[in-house]
Amino acid sequence: MEQKTKIHAEEGRQELLITRQFDLPIDLLFKAYTEAELVEQWMGTKVLKLESNKHGAYQFETSDPKGNKHGFNGVIHEFELNRKITRTFEMENTPFAVQLEYLDFEALSDSTSKLTMHVVYKSAAIRDQILQLPFAQGINMAHNRLESILSKKS
Repeated sequence: MEQKTKIHAEEGRQELLITRQFDLPIDLLFKAYTEAELVEQWMGTKVLKLESNKHGAYQFETSDPKGNKHGFNGVIHEFELNRKITRTFEMENTPFAVQLEYLDFEALSDSTSKLTMHVVYKSAAIRDQILQLPFAQGINMAHNRLESILSKKS
């Protein structure tokens, strides 16, 4: 089955371009990234903090099958309702450096929208390490859940 979330990784570059079209109106897609209850549902993570505004911050926590807790956090640098979020993203207690994420939300019609994520890593080597993880499958599964959960709300 073809993955709907597309990941473009140019050789030797320290960035990824991730795109996905959703059968969701733009306001619902944006809420999926900015409302704690929705984030918890589609990401399968606990939201400890989510300040969806410029200069806001977020902190998430998830558990692996063995019960080990893993934290993720960041700071929101830009926030434009239904248009964009620029934020940092850090996986706590890992060797991976903080990354910078530009999330752009675009209405394609009244009932469809597009998310473009431009993710910048400290180095091409770190980006390549991330791509060795089940990253593509994970983001596709999460985006599929996001669309499934929110399509019931539209």
